[in-house]
Amino acid sequence: MKAIVLGAGIAGLVAARQLGLAGWDVELVEKSPGPRPDGYMMDFFGPGLEAAERIGLYPRLAAVAYQVEAVDYVDGKGRRTCSLDYTQFARLAGGKILSLLRPDMERAALAALDDVAPGRVRISYGAQVSRVWSDHDGVRVTLEGLRDAPLAADVLVGADGIHSTVRAQLFGHEDEYLRPLGMRAAAFTVPGPLLDERFRNRFVLTDSIDRMAGLYNLRTGGVAALLAYRDSTAAAGGRGSGDARERLRGEFAGLSSAVDRVLEACPEHVYDDVVAQIILAGWQKERTILLGDASGAVSLLAGQGASLAIAGAALLGDLLGPVASADGISPALAGFEERWKPVVEEAQAAGRRAASSFLPRNKAQRLLRRWIIRASRVPGIDRAVARRIVGTH
Repeated sequence: MKAIVLGAGIAGLVAARQLGLAGWDVELVEKSPGPRPDGYMMDFFGPGLEAAERIGLYPRLAAVAYQVEAVDYVDGKGRRTCSLDYTQFARLAGGKILSLLRPDMERAALAALDDVAPGRVRISYGAQVSRVWSDHDGVRVTLEGLRDAPLAADVLVGADGIHSTVRAQLFGHEDEYLRPLGMRAAAFTVPGPLLDERFRNRFVLTDSIDRMAGLYNLRTGGVAALLAYRDSTAAAGGRGSGDARERLRGEFAGLSSAVDRVLEACPEHVYDDVVAQIILAGWQKERTILLGDASGAVSLLAGQGASLAIAGAALLGDLLGPVASADGISPALAGFEERWKPVVEEAQAAGRRAASSFLPRNKAQRLLRRWIIRASRVPGIDRAVARRIVGTH
């Protein structure tokens, strides 16, 4: 059996590995020239962590995780206004939280392809898809300038992100499924020790209104930055226009001296996109299945994108991997959607709820957030806050 996986992000890499381990031949195709170098720090927990343990990926992730002690909210002068104790929340979540830089996570998933027999998974970077076909007899994919004949396979896995080409060609235009949450987010890394030593092993978030900068000191000596802000084009689903670096400098200038230093070192090309979800009635079309953000992006506000990417890819491998004939493909894909879609929809609902409080609109909302965070030290209330952050019960 043969599969084509479009998109070598976390979901695509894990899906390719699991199918390869099951004996499938896999063509893994990625439009970027190589693994993405930039990305923000994120928490990894829940179903993805459990799946990573089950499929043997956890040791690779744990090896590149950061030891976060706390989340500090700071004012414009760098003074702490409130703080979340990370060890406390890890304990309330059963001790199962990893803090990971997204590129490290992707590289760990890429390295895990070594677990597959040689030749089972072939990966092509810098491969732009021009056309996709899918019917009851199989799938074909044409790549621009790389092959004279289309790739052919039994199954196509569209794991090519929130702006999926597979979804656009087979399911309809993005505007039909993209649901913006009224803000944009940017992520990048910069070299140099731009944060005070007192913030070592701590997330630093600006305690600001309508915009937020999150910074973290990396073991390489640089800083990972995540910037989120309200934007009129985001509310309409637009991808933004003009120079992203200059737009970010205009939005965040004067927020704090640390943010100003980070923005001064900001690279020319940065990730800057609408914060949105994908709401799609169905993920399967003939022998094609959508996976990860392509099928149901939950947004960074849900805090579970990477977790669901790994858990969903692992489940797809469980159901599709054992299939040995064409007759079993459609039931396996339908079974995956039936089991996984409710989990994604629950996370999306959590993301929409978080959108109302993620960026305070005024001083009153900001003060309320401070009170909630400070109250998290109180027994009983700590569990309620933990449920909101990591989804524990």
